Amino acid sequence: MDDSEAKIIITFLFKRSGKEELKPSELYLPLSMDLKWFSPKQAKAFVNLALHQKLLTKKDGLVQLNFDYKKIVVPLGFHPSEQLFEEKEGKDIKEEKLDVMKTIIGRIVEKTGQDEPSIIRKIKDVEKEKNICSEVALLFVSREYDVDVDDCFDEVEETIFRESKE
Repeated sequence: MDDSEAKIIITFLFKRSGKEELKPSELYLPLSMDLKWFSPKQAKAFVNLALHQKLLTKKDGLVQLNFDYKKIVVPLGFHPSEQLFEEKEGKDIKEEKLDVMKTIIGRIVEKTGQDEPSIIRKIKDVEKEKNICSEVALLFVSREYDVDVDDCFDEVEETIFRESKE
């Protein structure tokens, strides 16, 4: 990660907030949700990397700057470069979406004893009925069958946000 570009991003976030200390979520949520510069996973990784590189320090659950952000100029219309932060997995987005969906469908099949095509039909029905994306319909169906998918939420959320950006 380019140190100076990272400092500009961090400076932008702190100046935007008007605070000297922020919760980690006050950094990664704007990066992914408001500004749409990163996926949620990338934004969290960016904040962790900035902490690791000592650009930020964490004290009592709050993040503080480790440099004088008042000396950093944020260019008008600034947007991080494409190369600044790329996910290391190298997985195709569609592959990742299919992986998490297959995992959840597999759990539903295992718990209910129904066959996969029946579960997929159920998901498509919920998707149409509620006018929601397939990932959210999948979560509805898993909830209906009381299947634990808490460990999959981040991946599902990430695929939803990535698709909405495209």
